[in-house]
Amino acid sequence: MIRLLSRLTAVLAAPVALLVLSAAPALAHTEKQEGAYKFTVGWSVEPAYSGQPNRVQLFVHDAKGNPVDGIDSLKVELIFSGQKSDPLAMQGTFDPDSGEGAHGEYDASVIPTRPGNYTFHFTGNVNGQTVDDQFTSSDTTFNPVVDAASAQFPAKDPSPAQLADAATRLQPRVDTAAAAAASASKAAKSAKDSADSAKTLSIVAIVVAVVLGLLAIILARRGRRQTV
Repeated sequence: MIRLLSRLTAVLAAPVALLVLSAAPALAHTEKQEGAYKFTVGWSVEPAYSGQPNRVQLFVHDAKGNPVDGIDSLKVELIFSGQKSDPLAMQGTFDPDSGEGAHGEYDASVIPTRPGNYTFHFTGNVNGQTVDDQFTSSDTTFNPVVDAASAQFPAKDPSPAQLADAATRLQPRVDTAAAAAASASKAAKSAKDSADSAKTLSIVAIVVAVVLGLLAIILARRGRRQTV
C-alpha cells in the first residue's frame, strides 16, 4: 500500500512540477526589489549565444506577487565593455485583446554580437515610481552571453563578429595593396604618356625629314635648270 501511494505521488507530482516551471519566469534570471515592485531580469533565450537574436526580458510583480501590466515608459540600455546601446523600449508581451502573452512580462529585442557579461540599465517609471537601476550578468545573477561556436555542429563556422574582426585586421594590408596598385597604375600611365610623346615626336621628325627631302629635291632640280 505504501509503495502504491509513493508511485501515485510521483505520478501526480510530475505534472504539477511541470506546471509550476512553465508558469515561472525562465531560469538563470536575477531578482531585485525596486520600491513597491519586484523586478526579475535576464535573457529571454538561454543560453544566450553571440550573434543570435535574443531579448532582454523583464518580469514586474507588485508586493502581493501579482504581475503588473500596462507599463509603457520603461526603456533599457545595454552596456558591454564600456560601450552603450541606444535606449530600447520594453514592450509588454501580454495582449488583452487576444489574451496571448505573459502578464507582467516586458521584452526588448536585441542581437548580442560579442560573448561576455552585459549590463541592463532600466529607466522610466512604474505607475509613477521612478526606475533607474542596473542588472549585470554573472555567475550569481543571469547568464552571460557565450560564444555560439560552443553549440555548433558538425563544423564550427566563424561568427559575423569574427569575420568583422578579421576584415579589420586585413584592412591595412588591403589599403597598402590598393596604394601600390594606384602607384603602379600612375607609373604605367606616365610611361604610356612618355611612349605616346616619343611616338609623336618620331612622327613629327619623319614628316620634317620628308618635307626637307622634298625641298632638297625641288632645290636641286631648280639648280640644274638654271645651269642649263
